[in-house]
Amino acid sequence: MKFNNYETIYILKPSTQEKNNLVIANKYKSLIKKYGGQNIFIQYRDRRHLSYEIKSYYDGIYVQINYTVSSNSIKIIEKAIRSNDDILRCLTIKCKK
Repeated sequence: MKFNNYETIYILKPSTQEKNNLVIANKYKSLIKKYGGQNIFIQYRDRRHLSYEIKSYYDGIYVQINYTVSSNSIKIIEKAIRSNDDILRCLTIKCKK
């Protein structure tokens, strides 16, 4: 199984409380670990103004997760992130080592 480095950035609704933000991040950290993920690093990028409106919101809370996981697991992780109602937008990219 080949492991790759990935970076996922998701934008939370601005009304999400900090406590819920931590719960959501830990949920995805556990999910990544469940599928064999390693080197998980979470960065909170604070609340920022969006360049354009997304689902009637002009602000969002940015969270960045860097990790190493097998390419087979990435679709499962992305699907779980996209299914959360508190997340406005999500993007996962494959990073070079």
